[in-house]
Amino acid sequence: MKKITIAIDGYSSTGKSTIAKLIAKKYNYIYIDTGAMYRSVTLFAKKNNLVGENYLKKDELVKELPNIDLKFKFNDKLGFAEIYLNGNNVEKEIRTLEISNLVSKVSAISEVRKKLVKAQQKFGKNGGVVMDGRDIGTVVFPNAELKFFMTASAAKRATRRYKELIEKGDDVSYEAILNNVQERDRLDSTRLDSPLVKAKDAIEFDNSDMGIEEQFKRICSLIDGKINS
Repeated sequence: MKKITIAIDGYSSTGKSTIAKLIAKKYNYIYIDTGAMYRSVTLFAKKNNLVGENYLKKDELVKELPNIDLKFKFNDKLGFAEIYLNGNNVEKEIRTLEISNLVSKVSAISEVRKKLVKAQQKFGKNGGVVMDGRDIGTVVFPNAELKFFMTASAAKRATRRYKELIEKGDDVSYEAILNNVQERDRLDSTRLDSPLVKAKDAIEFDNSDMGIEEQFKRICSLIDGKINS
């Protein structure tokens, strides 16, 4: 059975990573969470006082990029790979609302994107990979055999994210989450370098009212068709 490259792009909190993990498990593919990579660089910047709510020390962060080492290590218990920043597992640290509020600033830096895109292309050079992010089908793997673009209303996405954070015990408000979703949409779609856009040959999924199971079933049908063609 041939191995293909599957690109999943779309807005924040549309379930891209959930679907990607399910696909990777079903087809025994490598799963790469590119959002985790940008979040990890953001965490590094935050810990080194290079980014905050009202500032971004771009030049200083660019100089530090050679000192940022990112690796994915598979966790047998979880069934997917977790990200490590300079040897430390930062999977939980990068999922906070604070990092969510800062990541669009950092991901808009061209030098950051070039470093991470190069790493992402290396991860998936042999196929058999499913990768989710904002520019996978347009920049990282423009020749991917299958491209999906996930979208949903901001209100639906905010509700999903709010429930996730509350279940984790985070003290957040729905209004703060909604504002974060809307601001990230604006920043991701308007940045100069690799803005969030739907690739011309991507298949769009509006999952505002579509569950994970239905999406997964439809996507697997398309993957099977491509693999067996």
